[in-house]
Amino acid sequence: MVFKDKLNDALRSMGISQSQLSALTGIGKSSISQYCSGKNIPAEQRQKEIATSLGLDEDYFQQEEVKAIKQSGKIARLTPEEAAELLGMSKNTVRAGLRDGVFPWGYAIHGGGGKWIYFINAKRFAEVEGIAI
Repeated sequence: MVFKDKLNDALRSMGISQSQLSALTGIGKSSISQYCSGKNIPAEQRQKEIATSLGLDEDYFQQEEVKAIKQSGKIARLTPEEAAELLGMSKNTVRAGLRDGVFPWGYAIHGGGGKWIYFINAKRFAEVEGIAI
């Protein structure tokens, strides 16, 4: 999700207008309008200021969104690569942890031919790790 989409979603969910955001941040209304329309993207420091003014995490606008949550039946799943990115770990570390039963949100099953099948419950992952996905 790009900056303008994240900003517009945050404003909409909080019921805050562009004018109100301008008053909260001290940023001019025309600049806020340009941010919301995607005509301009603020520098990272200004993005942090906007996030903080809205009561969000300082790095809210820099956080990567999990793009591909797979559905298997009704259980949303993550891949080891997606979990590793969210945790700031290597994918091999996550895979080893799943094989060893270290993580409470997933497991690995030994398949044929020396291959492993990984399962990560996205909802449980988000709860345990405190990450919104």
